[in-house]
Amino acid sequence: MGALDALWHFLNFLAPAVGVGIVAAWAAKVFWWRELKGVSGWRMAAWAVPASALVLVAGLLWHGQDGKMSTYGAMVIVCALALWWAGWKEHR
Repeated sequence: MGALDALWHFLNFLAPAVGVGIVAAWAAKVFWWRELKGVSGWRMAAWAVPASALVLVAGLLWHGQDGKMSTYGAMVIVCALALWWAGWKEHR
């Protein structure tokens, strides 16, 4: 595997975390727009994306392969907790 192939594998490994983190942050801004008026969507995504990526890495280490549904389920839960922390916990 060449360097470009390794880069594509790495980026594709992180793509679910980036997608879920950004979409969830902006969806939270849409659904709870009054409560999250003073919180930037990018700030919330900055918490959600790394938290989701850490869960993907932990799932890879735990299971020995990526793409397990338990890892994705844990990623959604941790993403929601990160959004709660970034959006509500620190501004109350």
